Amino acid sequence: MVAITILTIAVAGPLYAANRAIVAAEISRDQLTASYLAQEGIEYVRSIRDNKYLEVHTGADASTVAWTNFIFSLGTGINYPAPNLGISTTFTRKIQATAMTDEDEKIVSTVSWSFHGTTYSVAITDHLTPWQ
Repeated sequence: MVAITILTIAVAGPLYAANRAIVAAEISRDQLTASYLAQEGIEYVRSIRDNKYLEVHTGADASTVAWTNFIFSLGTGINYPAPNLGISTTFTRKIQATAMTDEDEKIVSTVSWSFHGTTYSVAITDHLTPWQ
């Protein structure tokens, strides 16, 4: 009996350590994916700003018009995945824009996901200004 107990303890310890290492690796994988998705959200908002400028790039007040159009197009925020795409993923992305000044918009891209009942999130922040 004593030998079986010692053998069980000797095997259970490394198995528990291996299990924790696998869980940590899965969480790290998801954190890396989430950070890429959050950065993609920032770049997506930059793309919106740049496209608004390209739409009205001629004229003396093109930067002002483009900036106003950009701010208007952000609305209340952007979600990922878009509901109409039918994409199934554990990640959700929320992009929020906050006006810091008339010419400074704070963009926060937050990606969250759930793993084994625990919710995790990654947030990336950037400041955008109008084209001059």
